Amino acid sequence: MSGRARLTLCSAAATLMAALAMMPLVEPASWILQAAFLLAVQAGVGAATRRVPLARPLTVLAQAVVSLLLLTLVFAREQAFAGLIPGPRAVQHFADLLQAGADDVGRFAIPAPLSEGIRLMMVAGVLVIGLAVDTLAVTFRNAAPAGLPLLALYSVAAGLSDGVADWLWFLVAAAGYLMLLLAESRERLSQWGRVFGGAPRTPGGPSGPVAPLRTGRRIGAVALGVALAVPLLPLPAIGGGLLDAAGGGVGAGNGSGGTISAVNPLVSLRDSLNQDEDRTVLTLRTDSGDISDLYLRIVSLDDFDGTTWKPSKRQIVAVPEDFPTPTGLSPDVRRSLVTTRIRAADWYAQDWLPMPYPPSGVKISGNWRYEPVGMTLVGDHGQNTRGKTYEVTSLAVRPTAKQLASAAEATGSIRSDYTEVPSSLPASVAKTALQVTRGARNDYERAVELQDWFAVTGGFEYDTEVQVGSGKDAISRFLRDKRGFCVHYSFAMAAMARTLGIPARVAVGFAPGSPQADGSVAVSLKDAHAWPELYFEGVGWTRFEPTPTRGTTPTYTLPENSGDAIAELPQASRSASAAPSAQPSAGTSCSAADKKAEACLGALPLDEAEQGDSGLPWYEIAGWTLLGAVVLLLPLLPMLWRLRRRSVRLASAQHTGAAGAAAGRGGGESGPGRGDAEGPEAAAAGPGVLLDVPARETAEAAVAHVLAVWRELTDTAWDYGITPDDALTPRRAAARIVRLGELDDTVAASVHRVAGAVEQVLYAPRPRAEAGLADEVRGVRAALRSRAGRRTRVRAVLAPRSAVRAAWDVAARWTALRTAWTARLTALLRRPSTGEQGQSV
Repeated sequence: MSGRARLTLCSAAATLMAALAMMPLVEPASWILQAAFLLAVQAGVGAATRRVPLARPLTVLAQAVVSLLLLTLVFAREQAFAGLIPGPRAVQHFADLLQAGADDVGRFAIPAPLSEGIRLMMVAGVLVIGLAVDTLAVTFRNAAPAGLPLLALYSVAAGLSDGVADWLWFLVAAAGYLMLLLAESRERLSQWGRVFGGAPRTPGGPSGPVAPLRTGRRIGAVALGVALAVPLLPLPAIGGGLLDAAGGGVGAGNGSGGTISAVNPLVSLRDSLNQDEDRTVLTLRTDSGDISDLYLRIVSLDDFDGTTWKPSKRQIVAVPEDFPTPTGLSPDVRRSLVTTRIRAADWYAQDWLPMPYPPSGVKISGNWRYEPVGMTLVGDHGQNTRGKTYEVTSLAVRPTAKQLASAAEATGSIRSDYTEVPSSLPASVAKTALQVTRGARNDYERAVELQDWFAVTGGFEYDTEVQVGSGKDAISRFLRDKRGFCVHYSFAMAAMARTLGIPARVAVGFAPGSPQADGSVAVSLKDAHAWPELYFEGVGWTRFEPTPTRGTTPTYTLPENSGDAIAELPQASRSASAAPSAQPSAGTSCSAADKKAEACLGALPLDEAEQGDSGLPWYEIAGWTLLGAVVLLLPLLPMLWRLRRRSVRLASAQHTGAAGAAAGRGGGESGPGRGDAEGPEAAAAGPGVLLDVPARETAEAAVAHVLAVWRELTDTAWDYGITPDDALTPRRAAARIVRLGELDDTVAASVHRVAGAVEQVLYAPRPRAEAGLADEVRGVRAALRSRAGRRTRVRAVLAPRSAVRAAWDVAARWTALRTAWTARLTALLRRPSTGEQGQSV
C-alpha cells in the first residue's frame, strides 16, 4: 500500500473513531454503519481524484459534490431529480429535516430516538468532518491541524453525554488522531532516506527510519496515557451546570478558599421543564410534618445587570461544623429544626448541593466548600452530587404577617447591594411596580401585592414553551405578553421589588416533590424551579411564590394568616445550630413512632465511615503524588538521560586516559625482560607490547572510551543541529563539524585531535588513550553553544536530538534478546531425541 493510500485510510478511520463518541447520544446506533459506508465512498473518491491527478481545490470539490449526492440519495431521493440530483424541493426537504432534528434534540433526553432529522444531522456531520480531515491531512499533507475538526466532533459528544464512559471514547478518538499523525510521519520519513534513520541497527537488518517511527509510537502512547491520567488528578476546578451535568456554569475553587461564580440557569431550567421523559433527580425523607414548604435550594442569583440575573463571585471556605445564624433572623421569629436525608440519582452530577434553606448543618462525604453569603455548598476538585446520600439540618422559619409588616428598613450592604438596579432597565418596569402596589403601606404589603398580581389577578399564564429571550427589554416584554415560566416570574418580581427599594434576589433549585407510598418524597426534573427571595430585617431572606400553578404559596402571605394566628411552634435558641426545645409535630409522612425509631430517615442510610475525615487515605495521596511526579518528570527524561550519558562518557574517558598513560609508562619500564618471559606470542606482537591480562584490558578500555568521547562529540554537534553521518570517516566527519559549526582554528584543532585519537585506537597496532580528550569535547560544546541561537540552545538542553539514541538502544537490546531466545528455541527444537540418536549410531 502506498503512503498516500495509507494516509487516506487512516484519515477516514480517525474520523469514524471520533464519531463513535456520539453513539450513546441516540438509540439505536445504526446510523454509524451508514455514516461509515458514506465516509468510505467519500475517501475513495478523494483517493481516485488524487491519482489522476487533479488540482487540490478540484479534489475537495469532487469529494463535496459526491457527498452531497450521497446524502440526497439517502435522505431526499423522492424530492431529487432522478433520485440523485438535488433541486429546490430536495433543499427544502433537507431544511425541514434539519429543523425537525433540532427540535428533537431539544425535546428528548439522552439517549434520543433516532428520528430521520437526527439521523441526517449525525451522518451529515460525520461527512463534513471527514471531508475537512481528509482535505487537511491527505490533500494538503498536514495532519496536525486535522485534529481541530476531530476535536470538534468529539466535543459535541463529550458536551452532551452523561460522562459514564467519556474516558473510553476519548481513548478511541485520541488513538485515531495518533494513528493519523504516525501515518503522515511514516510517509514523510520514507522520503528522507537514511540520513535521519541512520545505519542499520544489526548486520543485514532493515535500514530506513524504523527507530524514529518506533519512538513516535511510544511517545504517542505515553502522551495518550498522560492525557487520560491528568484529568484524574485532584486539580482545583469546579465545573458543571446548575441543574444538570451538561450545563456549564461554575468557576474555580481551591482547597481552603478561592472564589466561585456561575452562569444564568434560565436555559437549563427551561430544558429541564420541557423534558418529555420526567426523571427522578432526588429522593428524600424528612421528619418535617409539612413538605409543602420543603424547597431544595441550589444557588441564589443576586447580580442583576438589567438583562439577566446571575450569582456574584463569592469567597468559599471550609464547611463549618455549625452553620451561623442566617443573616437578619432575630430570636423573636419562631422556627423549628428539620432533618432531611437526601439521595441524588446516579446520573445527576450537580456541583452545587441542593438543600432546604436556611441550613444549620450538613453531613456529607467528599470535597465540598461553603459559600457563607448564600449559605450554599459547592463541590471542589471535581466533586459533585452523583449518587451521593447526605443529611441536612435546616430551620423551618415561620414569621407572621405582623412581623414582616413591622420590619425595619434594611441598612448597610444589604440595602446597597440588593436594591441596585441598572440604568438600562426600562422605566416601564418601575412604573408597573408602582401601579401594582399602589395603596400598599409597607414593603411586606408591596411584596404580597406583586406576588398576587403575578399569580392570581394579573392575567398571567404559565408556559414553558416561551423562548427565554434576552436583552434589556426582556422583562418589559414579559410584563406585556404575560406568558412565561418560573424564571420569567421570579426575575420580573425581584427586579420590580428592587425598584421599590426592597432587597431582592432569585433562588434556583427544586419545588417540593411528590410523596411516595413508602413515605419518601421524589423530586424530578419537572420540579426544577426558580423563585424570588426578599429581605426583611428581623426575618431575613424570605421566599415568595409569584409563578401560577407552581410550588406553594407561603402561609405568611395568605389573607387568613394576616394576623398572629399561627400555631405555637417550638422556639429555637439564638444559635441556628442549637437543638430546639421540642420536636416538631408529627405529619402524615412520618408518625411519632417512626420518628422515635428514626424510621423516617433510616431508609436512606448514610455511610458513617465517610462522615468523618473526607480527605484521601494515605495510599491514594501517595499514589497521586507518585503519578504527579511521573507526569512532571516525563518531559524532562530526554534532558536527564542526556546529562547522565555525557557525565558517564567524559568521566570514564578521563579515568581511562590517566590509566592508559600509566600503563604506557609501566610497559616501557618492563623492557625486554617481560617480553622474553612471554615467549613467541610477545615476539609476534611486536617489540614492547605487553600481552598480560591487565595490558589487554587497558587496551580494550582505551578503544571503548575513546570511541565514547567521539560519540559524545558527534552527539553534542547533533544537539546543536549538525546531524551525524555514519558513512564518513572520523577525519572527514570532524571536518564537517568544523565547517557546519563555523568553528575557529583553536576549537577546530580540538575536534581534529579527538578524531585523530579515534583513528589511532581503531587502526594503530597498539591502541592508547590520550589524556585531556574530555576537556577538548567540553570546549567544543561551549563553542557550539556560543554560536547557536536561543531556541537552539534551549532545545539542546531540554529536548536534545541525540536523546533518540535511548530509544534505539532499547530497541537494539530487545532485538538482540529476541534473536537470542529464537536461536535457543530453534536449537532446542532441532535437538534429536535419545531414540533418534541411537538409530543414527
